[in-house]
Amino acid sequence: MQALKFVRNVMATCVALLAIIAPAAKATAQAQPTTGVKTVLLIHGAWADGSSWSKVIPLLEAKGLHVVAVQIPLTSFADDVAATQRAIALEDGPVLLVGHSYSGAVITEAGNDPKVAGLVYVSAVAPDSGESTFGLITSVATPIGSELRPDKSGFLKLTPKGIAEDFAQDLSPKEIAVLTATQVPISVTAMKGEITTPAWKSKPSWYIIAANDRAISPVLEAAQAKRIGATTTTVPSSHVIMLAQPSKVVAVILDAASKASSK
Repeated sequence: MQALKFVRNVMATCVALLAIIAPAAKATAQAQPTTGVKTVLLIHGAWADGSSWSKVIPLLEAKGLHVVAVQIPLTSFADDVAATQRAIALEDGPVLLVGHSYSGAVITEAGNDPKVAGLVYVSAVAPDSGESTFGLITSVATPIGSELRPDKSGFLKLTPKGIAEDFAQDLSPKEIAVLTATQVPISVTAMKGEITTPAWKSKPSWYIIAANDRAISPVLEAAQAKRIGATTTTVPSSHVIMLAQPSKVVAVILDAASKASSK
């Protein structure tokens, strides 16, 4: 009788555990993408750091993706590409590279790594071989140009007016104040770094155009998106789309993550 009672107690315990575990397992399965890329590397642009993805990261992680915000130094193009390559090396492939602004050039170069399955350009430059960020963004004048201030070491910083009116004009005053206080100057040398082999020629790409961009011309963005054959989305936003319209950026990244490894 005691043996039978023991067996019944064990069975009751197992049933109770299943009742607890099953819903959690189901929720986890729903959060995990069933196919495609599971790791996303987010690379920030000029006058920013990895925190510029703060609104995007939790939304991607809620969908079961592993997310890394790569901190690039903005000291030279070679340094920034190397920092991205180190981040790629630490991850199991395949990975999706997402680059904002200047870092569109960084992912164009670093994206040649075999682990990289696709590229997402967020109001970014997408240079061809021999082209640079500086050459592209100065080819079509934008209001932000007059708000750049060089220092004696060859680094460019934005004025508070430039951030408030031309960089992040659709953010709240508090967010603009934080961006102003935390901006990271970029080396002119970095912006003049030229692409050797553009990864978008061999990897599938997605592009988000910022329709109200005053840092990189929306006309230039559209032309680049067309040139690289990217799946393109246009968002009514300032240059910092990932802060102004995070859900729309996430939607594009999720689409890219689900499709990149199958192309």
